[in-house]
Amino acid sequence: MVRTILSVAMTMAVAAGTAQAQLIEKTALTLQGAKQIAAAAESRANVEGARVVIAVVDDGGNLLLLERLDDTQVASVNVGIDKARTAAIYRRPSRVFEEQVKNGRVSALALHGAAALQGGVPITVEGTVIGAIGVSGETPQQDEEIALAGAAVAASFTK
Repeated sequence: MVRTILSVAMTMAVAAGTAQAQLIEKTALTLQGAKQIAAAAESRANVEGARVVIAVVDDGGNLLLLERLDDTQVASVNVGIDKARTAAIYRRPSRVFEEQVKNGRVSALALHGAAALQGGVPITVEGTVIGAIGVSGETPQQDEEIALAGAAVAASFTK
């Protein structure tokens, strides 16, 4: 009887410890944060006279916010989302994949969900990727600069 009670108690203790180990707290990008990031990118685009799509995604690459500035080509909608998703799920700028392809690593084109196009930038808070921004519609360099302006806003975010 005592052995059974001890066995049950040990099983419950292990299960409780395991349950705690199965959960993690993480910082998540809110819609309000996504709006602030997009507003900074839009402001930069307007200063430059750029016609772009701005896409903000969460850390899993799911779309939180999309803006298509006036007179921006329709094709840039999905490209902007793809750039943002790439930066979020691979935790690095989408430019990295474009550079790999330019340098001969054509196999990078086969990476699932990776858009080898400059203009996607991770959004980080205290070294953790909480989402990404993708910009499409102008030159690759200009797209990335606008995305960087948006992502820079996250430096002011607190947990």
